Amino acid sequence: MRIVTATAVILTLAASAAPATAADAGRSGTDGLWRMDGYGTVLALGHGVYQEYQTTAVSCLKGDTARQTGPGTYTADGTVLTVRLGRDHDHARLSADGSVGHRRLRRIAALPDKCTRPAPQDPRTAFDVFWQSFEENYPFFAAKGVDWPAVRDRYRPLIHRDTTRSQLFDVFSRMVAPLYDAHVAVQDGDRVFAQGRPGTETPTEQLDARVKKFTVERDLARAPYRRDFAAGRLTYADLPGNGPGYLRISGFGGYTTADHGSYAADLAELDRALDTVLTTERLRRLPGLIIDLRINGGGSDALGIHLAGRLTDRAYVAYAKRARNDPADPTRHTRPEPVPVLPAHAPRYTGPVAVLTGGSTVSAGETFTQALMDRPGRTIRIGQPTQGVFSDVMSRKLPNGMTAWLPNEEFLTHEGRAFDGTGIPPQITEPVFTREEFEQSRDSAFDRAVNELER
Repeated sequence: MRIVTATAVILTLAASAAPATAADAGRSGTDGLWRMDGYGTVLALGHGVYQEYQTTAVSCLKGDTARQTGPGTYTADGTVLTVRLGRDHDHARLSADGSVGHRRLRRIAALPDKCTRPAPQDPRTAFDVFWQSFEENYPFFAAKGVDWPAVRDRYRPLIHRDTTRSQLFDVFSRMVAPLYDAHVAVQDGDRVFAQGRPGTETPTEQLDARVKKFTVERDLARAPYRRDFAAGRLTYADLPGNGPGYLRISGFGGYTTADHGSYAADLAELDRALDTVLTTERLRRLPGLIIDLRINGGGSDALGIHLAGRLTDRAYVAYAKRARNDPADPTRHTRPEPVPVLPAHAPRYTGPVAVLTGGSTVSAGETFTQALMDRPGRTIRIGQPTQGVFSDVMSRKLPNGMTAWLPNEEFLTHEGRAFDGTGIPPQITEPVFTREEFEQSRDSAFDRAVNELER
């Protein structure tokens, strides 16, 4: 299964430059050592390098690295990270250009002691770091009915110095399997364990191609105008008979190979597509717009917010974002940060919208769905509940070279509700790409959307 990484802020970049030291704390600017509020992370900034240290009560391991590309800015694999100082120079905020919200930083005088010593690489140490990483960061054990300390008590006695990597990988996989969380994964090289909510299907390239062929041949067969954009990840069509517009989005990213698939390049491609289809003539005559997210593998939350700005003429709050920040208490979080949707300085569609969702609507596909819930104007959700994973994904390195992936954030409605685990429910329930729908060449959710918008 493909790991759905959503909007993970730090991307891997091999580097060997020296990290910042305590002496950097006296320098002006952002150089120095910083502890992040939540996320179990210490940052060392200096010598043109951004170095992450991933910390728990039992470990400190070097994480990812980025190269400085400007004052307070660092770049890794096309992702731009920005650190902005607060007024007192002892506090700062970190942002990533493909993500939404900020992470708060507090200056510290020295690295934790564990960060100055090499970590043992034996199987039991790897087990302890794996278990502790989830214990201190994962927010949903209670909601998933998983007793994590009992999981440790069950599996730790099985681990000893002769445990093989394959055996350890299998143990880790069994430990997290009951979570059924599509943002949880165990990785050892090319070997990956991950799974989604029961009864849902992973949005693979094969599924996307099959569904796209089905919708083109059935739903869009008579469309007077149809065009693909963004390497085929966006499709727009005018439906026949002066019907509504149809916008299919299979992901929020991967739109171009330019600049290593950077957020800036994806944003430019998204705007090119929207500028092409949101013409003055089309905006004047469209009776409605169907946005099809039923096969959407996620990507950049920021692209979703940008698109939402093309669908409103009034500013509003999409959602508020918070992260777990107390290793000992899963009910403690960072202060929720509202994420605004601002009307775009470009052609906008503000009429009725029907959003099609299903269990293969994942991550950024879900945060975009949530961003439309309070959209001014008529918006209706049709289909099945989304997958139920919203957080950025933490990548946690283990001493033996394996990697654990897990979420630690919640996206809240204005009423304080989150949809992790259950997914965002539709307002009108219809089957989505079931065997019966394929066999009978039927697309009930699409047909219902057309009917609702034409009423």
